[in-house]
Amino acid sequence: MHAWSHRLLSLGLTSALAAQTVPAPPTGGSHEAAILQIRVVEGEGAVHAAGSRASRGLVLEITDETGKPVSGAAVNFRLPDEGPGGVFANGMKTEVIITSPDGRAALWGMQWNHVEGPFQIRVTAAKGQARAGTVVSQYLSQAAAGKPSGATTARPVAMAGKSRSRWLWIGLIAAGAVGGGMAAGMSKGSTADAAGASTSPSVSVGAPSISVGKP
Repeated sequence: MHAWSHRLLSLGLTSALAAQTVPAPPTGGSHEAAILQIRVVEGEGAVHAAGSRASRGLVLEITDETGKPVSGAAVNFRLPDEGPGGVFANGMKTEVIITSPDGRAALWGMQWNHVEGPFQIRVTAAKGQARAGTVVSQYLSQAAAGKPSGATTARPVAMAGKSRSRWLWIGLIAAGAVGGGMAAGMSKGSTADAAGASTSPSVSVGAPSISVGKP
């Protein structure tokens, strides 16, 4: 009886030790995104003045396969090596932004070059084993606010030309009016002279009559 009790006690201790060493299955943990999705919130198709610093930013949103924002994802932006484009605020053609808790990555302060034309910013997002990529279309223009360069100086020149032409016409009209007045005055004087000449009394001299009376 004592031997059986000792054996049962040994088996109980072994079972207890085994129960302590077996890890419990996890009841929860952080969600690891299997698929990343990129959505351009602001900046798609933007037109910038060539040679300027960007006045508007580029904002992207990174979500998982269910549409839930993914925080802590590394978003890599890359500008073209040549042609239209420029550099980011760090002075380089690449920049990395980590998404905020709302899953967004914002980029500002790009310095554009002077080459006019369309270009694309390449975007790659990564977190863990999940990856995603897209491109954002941009355009550099030599015209500011849709106006061709030199329009500011061309307008005053044209207006000056029109102003000179206007004063020239006024001068010609004034000269014509003065000339017409002079001609009218001369014509009126000639008419008056002619009228006076035609209406002036004529003087006739006849033979003198002589009367002889008594002395």
